Amino acid sequence: MILDNKNAWLKYYTKENDRKKVMDFAEDYRRFLSGGKTERECTSFFAKEAEKAGFKNLDDIIAADGKVEAGDKVYRTNRGKNIALFVIGEEPLSKGMNILGAHIDSPRMDLKQVPLYEDTEMAFLDTHYYGGIKKYQWVALPLALHGVVAKKDGTVVNVCVGEDPDDPVLGVSDLLIHLAQDQMKKTGAKVIEGEDLNVMIGTIPLDDATDDKDKKDAVKRNILHILKEKYDIEEDDFLSAELVVLPAGPARDYGLDRGCIMGYGQDDKVCAYPSFRAIVDAKPGRRTYACLLVDKEEIGSVGATGMESRFFANTVAELLHAEGDDSPLSIMRAMQYSKALSSDVSAAFDPNYPEVMEKKNSCYFGKGLVINKYTGARGKSGSNDATAEYMAEIRKIFDDADVEFQTAELGKVDQGGGGTIAYILGNWDMSVIDSGVAVLNMHAPWEITSKVDIYEAYRGYMAFLLAE
Repeated sequence: MILDNKNAWLKYYTKENDRKKVMDFAEDYRRFLSGGKTERECTSFFAKEAEKAGFKNLDDIIAADGKVEAGDKVYRTNRGKNIALFVIGEEPLSKGMNILGAHIDSPRMDLKQVPLYEDTEMAFLDTHYYGGIKKYQWVALPLALHGVVAKKDGTVVNVCVGEDPDDPVLGVSDLLIHLAQDQMKKTGAKVIEGEDLNVMIGTIPLDDATDDKDKKDAVKRNILHILKEKYDIEEDDFLSAELVVLPAGPARDYGLDRGCIMGYGQDDKVCAYPSFRAIVDAKPGRRTYACLLVDKEEIGSVGATGMESRFFANTVAELLHAEGDDSPLSIMRAMQYSKALSSDVSAAFDPNYPEVMEKKNSCYFGKGLVINKYTGARGKSGSNDATAEYMAEIRKIFDDADVEFQTAELGKVDQGGGGTIAYILGNWDMSVIDSGVAVLNMHAPWEITSKVDIYEAYRGYMAFLLAE
């Protein structure tokens, strides 16, 4: 059983070079995590790195009515928020693919459409939180502002404040303990209300007042002056902006032994990065490999950039056309005969909170890649629930490649649960199972993962892609 599994670190003690591979891979991931905090930043990073590795932009091939053949590497982005990568195999695409799927969005606070206001000579940004968060965790800590502002003239301005050591940071204030008697009586869900997640952004008034009327909202007007000077944007430009507030600062090594990483957004970038590295490093084979990294999982996988969209299926259709196959049946067959790992995180067992977990069906730091036959909540609701046959197939792939892995479910049966993109891939009649990395502090501003588990995920994803 899982409790008898050896600690994955132990097999890397025999050769110092092997342990160095774990630490080097984790360091590359840590740097990516520090710079890729939003889905746009991740997509941009992956596209640039893919091109360095020899991947061609599929849209360029489509525009030229070009062809693809075995050994070709292509990628395609969708609205700057998700990306699909393919390594074309020897078999026709209609024979199916080996697919790695993960999401690159994470819980955060989005700015409202009309966010900027002044109250008692302090300027604030009004927010609407995105995804499942404990709202009380997001106060009294340094926050950064990331995103884009699209102007009416067609230009798109990139905004990033709070990450450079010389940058200021933002934040949401909390009530001092001396006056929190009533607040402390509230339940955790009500200690901080959603409408109270207002980000303080400034306190200095603009010094241009000639009379009392001009003094109104002088701090807000100073912020607008700064935004105009730095980014050439007006207040109305917030209407066409995608600006998000998230924890400021880089991911860090965690623990005196440096065995873990603490950083924002590891759900699910800790699976997305090894998936990307696996397809970039994989040598072409018999089957086509695919890696799909999507947006909007944290709010139901909806919309044009979520897993529910037809972006992936449309891209497969374009690839089939580039192979010379325009049969509608081929699209269905390409999906049906595919096999996928829905690469998403699992809740690591936390000895501080053992009451919500069932030990023999939990995942642990240092035990390797996690397989979830099913996810869902309270009676497996919303779960993919992979077949026994596919579970056996995945076990064999990992065992043959000497990948350390464990199995788990998300907490006790009636305690809670969660979902992934697995069921959406499964709706195409393909074999899918959840497979990811154990995480502590999931959905908190700072999440924790084990470096050896991240490396085993990479090795497992590589073995899956190469499986015949």
